Amino acid sequence: MKLPASVTVLLALLAGTAFAQESQKELPPAEVLLIGTFHFSNPGHDVVKTDVIDVTSSESQAYLEALSQRIADLDPTAVLLEYDPANQAKRQEEFLAYKAGDFALPVNEIYQLGFRIAKLAGLDSVAAFDEREIGWEAGALFERINASAALKAKVDGLVAQITEDTNRRQATLPLGELLKVHNDAGEDRLNRGFYVMTNDIGAGDDFVGADAAASWWRRNFRMYARIQKHATPGSRVVVIGGQGHTAILRGLLADDPDRVPLDVLQLL
Repeated sequence: MKLPASVTVLLALLAGTAFAQESQKELPPAEVLLIGTFHFSNPGHDVVKTDVIDVTSSESQAYLEALSQRIADLDPTAVLLEYDPANQAKRQEEFLAYKAGDFALPVNEIYQLGFRIAKLAGLDSVAAFDEREIGWEAGALFERINASAALKAKVDGLVAQITEDTNRRQATLPLGELLKVHNDAGEDRLNRGFYVMTNDIGAGDDFVGADAAASWWRRNFRMYARIQKHATPGSRVVVIGGQGHTAILRGLLADDPDRVPLDVLQLL
């Protein structure tokens, strides 16, 4: 019996859809390698102001080359970096110039690590995953902290201790050990702990502590959404960002049923 043309077309479409769905099921979940860093060229925008190791030294450069090769050997399908998406065209132009041997890498982790990895992996592009429309809205929180001697002493004490610890590490540890610290679960908890410590300021009133923390999580949720957009089934994505972000992003990745985290510590 000859089927009508419309029925034949419909069956073909259904078969194609079923094949596509079956092919999608066969793809493994995306793998994501999160790399937490300090800012190699510290702009001084963070609450904690610290000195920074010279990543242009021969020892640090040799380490960065070797680390980049180890990560490139994972065959990543994308490298996502912490820069403003509005600057994508400029960063892409720089990356292509670097691949052609016409661009010297500035002292910044997006270049020193990100560009190196992407080039060694044979990629044609890099991509942004930062979020600049939403930031940490902590002005009202710090006004409240500065108005209270007890709160100010508590926060200043914590910042001073973190600054001291960070400066000591920067002065004594090689680059590889510093990166291990910035990907350590205990350090991630300490990072998140500041927001929990200040979360109850204004509780039951204006909730300035909780609202400030929520604004930071909101920014990081947007950043993670950009990661999810790239980390589709069958892909392997490298993400490089400041530890202030990866401390939160790592938890989101661990809870993501569609993506698998890769262990960065074994590569460092």
